[in-house]
Amino acid sequence: MNPTQLPLEGMPRRLYSCTPSRLNAWLDCRRRYRFTYLDRPQPAKGPAWAHNSVGASVHNALAGWWREPYERRTPLTASILLTNGWITEGFKDAEQSGRWLSRARDLVSGYVATLDPADDPVGVERTVATRTKVIAVSGRIDRLDRRGDELVVVDYKTGRRPLTQDDARSSLALAVYAVAASAVMRAPCRTVELHHLPTGEIVEWRHTGESLERHLRRAEEVATEAAAADERYREVVPPAPGRPSREGPPAGPAPVPAEIDELFPPNPGPLCSWCDFRRHCAEGQAAGPERRPWDALAE
Repeated sequence: MNPTQLPLEGMPRRLYSCTPSRLNAWLDCRRRYRFTYLDRPQPAKGPAWAHNSVGASVHNALAGWWREPYERRTPLTASILLTNGWITEGFKDAEQSGRWLSRARDLVSGYVATLDPADDPVGVERTVATRTKVIAVSGRIDRLDRRGDELVVVDYKTGRRPLTQDDARSSLALAVYAVAASAVMRAPCRTVELHHLPTGEIVEWRHTGESLERHLRRAEEVATEAAAADERYREVVPPAPGRPSREGPPAGPAPVPAEIDELFPPNPGPLCSWCDFRRHCAEGQAAGPERRPWDALAE
């Protein structure tokens, strides 16, 4: 059913089930959205990115640190957790991976040294969800703190780009997390924070009820567009045949009608150099140079 049409009398409108990542994928590039969420089998992705390996390793270590008994929440424990869970994908070689392992150990141990190990978060890697008349949205929060009578959404960042207050203010994901956390925990949640481990900087934004409502309405607008496109895709594109063989070259996207290419157009720009599906998109290849898996690391 097209979500822009009114449902039949007595029939509830189907909610668009999504995450903030899915909504942002629609906003960033509709072709990448199609490759990620609709095409089956999914087109083969490029190699893993080293900066994603660093980020995932750090996030996992910090989550594990809070799950340790109080007496083990030390910088040394954080360093050990990081080392034991180090992800090696995407690096140029073992030497580069080792250098970044050392850097990441310093990041997590230095960061946890600023924390009170007795100040248990409300949630770590906590999944929260909420519904409106249009969407059923869910997501996983890096950390959810309680400060007085209110909740605070904490998001870890490990990239090299310095953050600004606008990054926190304009983030659709953080705003949705705040709304969902408030609904799940039945406590007010208006403050969102970005914790940038490379610089130790904390960027905070305190939403109002009106600003959270604006973000939620924006999420509904995006979801309405995406849901209509999803439905048309399912009407036009036949289901994929049986599971493809594991042998042979990497699978590309199956041919689709011209209408689908028009409904899910590419959005060529600088991000195309970092797209997992770049090999399947001529416009993306023309938009910028191909990046090596370790090029986003700040050497």
